[in-house]
Amino acid sequence: MNKNTQEQPTFLFGKKNYIIMLIGIFFIAIGFIFMVGGGSDNPEVFNEEIYNWQRIRLAPTLVIIGLAIEIYAILADPKK
Repeated sequence: MNKNTQEQPTFLFGKKNYIIMLIGIFFIAIGFIFMVGGGSDNPEVFNEEIYNWQRIRLAPTLVIIGLAIEIYAILADPKK
């Protein structure tokens, strides 16, 4: 045995896993961006825009889809 030879570090995930993780992060970020806003400048005035379908339905759905993509990216076999 030669003490000068060192083992190369191996990554836990493959390139495919990291690409899928980036896609999941993108979905989560878009979901949080859609949740932003809807407030009112005057606290005495109620703004109906806070109950927009984009904030109530679309944004949480995108976040959940992004989390599901992240779980898939973690569980996917990098060798395939």
